[in-house]
Amino acid sequence: MSSPSAIDKTLMVLDAVLEHSRFTDVVNATGLAKSTVHRIMASLVEHEFVAQADDGSYHPGPKALRLAGHALTNVDLATVARPVLADLVAQTRCTVHVGLLNGDEAIYVARLDGPKPYRMPSRVGKAIWLHCTGIGKALLAEKDDEALDVHITRTGLPARTPLTHTTAAALKADLTQTRARGYALDDEENEPGIRCVAAVIHDHTGAAIAAVSISTLSLEQSIAQVALMAPAALEAARKISAALGYREPTS
Repeated sequence: MSSPSAIDKTLMVLDAVLEHSRFTDVVNATGLAKSTVHRIMASLVEHEFVAQADDGSYHPGPKALRLAGHALTNVDLATVARPVLADLVAQTRCTVHVGLLNGDEAIYVARLDGPKPYRMPSRVGKAIWLHCTGIGKALLAEKDDEALDVHITRTGLPARTPLTHTTAAALKADLTQTRARGYALDDEENEPGIRCVAAVIHDHTGAAIAAVSISTLSLEQSIAQVALMAPAALEAARKISAALGYREPTS
């Protein structure tokens, strides 16, 4: 394997600075010689891609932040998600959605249908409640107790079907399970005869901004069978999150 080029080394250092503020940690993360890292860091500071604080720590500089701002302004979630959703449809043969959090609701911003003779009663642009959908519960599971209580009080948890959670206790019990397993399930709680599994999507700041779901008819799959598609939903959410700049916490 050929050794990294000068450009490769510079990008390695810049990438490491986004995760580590101390020079020694940047050196360890890149595996480069201290002298090489020092030279690259000095150049990045000079060109304002990296800034150095009074205590000697490093952080992204104004040019890096400006570049990130321009990039994020032009990010379209549906466009980013589409190739991932196409793979998810090929894998599951089910209808898949991405819903974007919007206050007390989520809005479908992407949908791809599986090769089935039926179509789900959903469309891009449609708003959905959070407490009775897979997408919504994946997002609610990310909220702390105080924010969740505010949401419950504000919305009142109206029923969509006889299986909708309409009490705080029932919803919180479901969300406890959602957090424990890492994904949400909708067992005919939003639409009679439809089940889904969903996983949350994070943006570059780590905020839960959306979720991806896999939907099917209850006549085709039991809730246990739907849950078997959770790894696919989780992997799709991970890929979309990564494309948005999210970095999973390291242990």
